[in-house]
Amino acid sequence: MTYGILFEKIENGELPSGFYYAYIPALGLTTHGEGIEGARAAAEDLVKLWLAEKKAAGESIDSPSEFFFSTIEISESALQSA
Repeated sequence: MTYGILFEKIENGELPSGFYYAYIPALGLTTHGEGIEGARAAAEDLVKLWLAEKKAAGESIDSPSEFFFSTIEISESALQSA
């Protein structure tokens, strides 16, 4: 199975510099790690554990669907008028 992962750099001071969130939308799971590769490894471990728990509980596991990612840009002036 192939799951999409969304990475976002953590810049709010919650974790040391260089850490990223890794979000797996199909499963609603989020983790983090140092650098993209660290976050990817943490996401892979989390998904494996999550799937093993579902299987052990006899729960069904849906196949992941297609994943698309896009961005939007919001100007500073739009934030000031809100």
